[in-house]
Amino acid sequence: MSWLRAIAVSVVVSLCIAASPAFASSSFRIVDLTMRDGVTLKGNVFTPDTPGRYPAILFITSWALPSVEYFVQAQKFADAGYVVVSYTPRGFYTSGGFIETAGPKDIADLSQVIDWTLAQTPSDPARIGAAGVSYGAGMSLIGAAFDSRIRAVAALSCWTDLPYSLFSHQTRHLQSAGLLGLSAELTGKPSAELQQALSNFFANQNLDSVIAYAQVRSAATYLDRLNANRPAILLGNAYGDSFFGPNQLTGFFTQLAGPKRLELRPGDHAIPELTGILGLPNDAWTSTRRWFDQYLRGVNTGIATENPVQLQLRGQSTYESFPSWSAISTSTARYNLSEVHWWSNEGDLTAGSQAAWNKTLVAGDTVANGGVALLTNGAEAITGEPISAWIPAVDRLNGAVWQSDWLSSPQRVRGAPHLRLTVTPGSSGQTTVIAYLYDTDWAGTGSLITHVAVTLRNAVAGQPYAVDVDFPATAYDVPIGHRLSLVVDTADPLYADKAPAFSSVKLSSSSSSPSYVSLPLK
Repeated sequence: MSWLRAIAVSVVVSLCIAASPAFASSSFRIVDLTMRDGVTLKGNVFTPDTPGRYPAILFITSWALPSVEYFVQAQKFADAGYVVVSYTPRGFYTSGGFIETAGPKDIADLSQVIDWTLAQTPSDPARIGAAGVSYGAGMSLIGAAFDSRIRAVAALSCWTDLPYSLFSHQTRHLQSAGLLGLSAELTGKPSAELQQALSNFFANQNLDSVIAYAQVRSAATYLDRLNANRPAILLGNAYGDSFFGPNQLTGFFTQLAGPKRLELRPGDHAIPELTGILGLPNDAWTSTRRWFDQYLRGVNTGIATENPVQLQLRGQSTYESFPSWSAISTSTARYNLSEVHWWSNEGDLTAGSQAAWNKTLVAGDTVANGGVALLTNGAEAITGEPISAWIPAVDRLNGAVWQSDWLSSPQRVRGAPHLRLTVTPGSSGQTTVIAYLYDTDWAGTGSLITHVAVTLRNAVAGQPYAVDVDFPATAYDVPIGHRLSLVVDTADPLYADKAPAFSSVKLSSSSSSPSYVSLPLK
């Protein structure tokens, strides 16, 4: 979560608070929450005015945002009959201590805030929930693994696998990690451990220690504990989340044993929830309310009997629902990569068999790119238009292009496309390749369906490596009359890793290891 978004949300929510009339059905107070180690966390408490015992929800703020973040939603929940405690985790703003990045101290804090809530508010110990966006989402999930009193979780724009978030396919995510580090410095006090992890990450050294640091802070590490406690878990994310890519959620969701729901929407990190933070109508927050009403208040909202996988189609307001993640696609279309033709300087995506071929790239960027973290995919959530590139402008020296025939029927992509490609690094050894899958119209404008970056670390120069990798999952309809385009190059501003300047990278295919793209289709 960037510091710019932190400022924007804080300002707008503050204006909403100032303009709001007095609420008749609940009360609000600011509190200090003192932890056992003496650190004081700043929080807000919302309590229904009518005497009684109420379900309680703990809202944990996002990275770089203060507890005012959830003021509007907390008030709505309190008016509906919930005790709500919203707090700023240690290290941020005026909360004491240092930023622990959802580490053991943060998880202990969550349990101690539950203790305080039960002691100081009219809350029911059998009906405790935890929720948040981004940082608060990840902490809520991990907290539910360690504290069985948490019976329901709403984790929005969440991560489950922090190493994957920072370092998927051995490629360091430069912009997202940079924004996290900068916003931590601007709004809080990073711990020495966090500072060392970021220093190693950006210096491309001691990466095993960075991965170990991140694994401790991942809900996937504690899946067995979550399944033993069996809280009801709602997971939400965006297809284009540049911080916490959606693929980490799908396997995690499949392995959850308790009540569960997975919702994926267009956009980028924390964008699908943003209008709800401001009190405007919002699907993610509507689901959150229904989830807690069902599993904490005991109200039959119907959400427990609906299909648990909900996918909003990109560019549309339509949702599709499925009984499981494995059910979202019913067939597969495989497109083999042909040799790059001398007369067109591009290859074909075809169902037919292909002869062996190779194509050598000179390291460098092209017009194909994944956009800017938060902004590009975030804009898609508002406009419905994905990032685009004019495919004829892709530099064929630095990139390779393959295109299908014009489609005679729509390709309804549901899930994670797969790429197989043989990559041979040049004299430098370590290299990076980025693959972009486009929906291309008659004028050559490609709308980005999904993309993936892969880095070969400790690679041997001149030795071929088979890259088998899933693109981030999506729900995208490629219309009749368009065609698919695959672009491969070796650099993208989103990532810290790239092929060394002036190095060469050979792409190839053989009968024993054919190169192809496979699309999961509805």
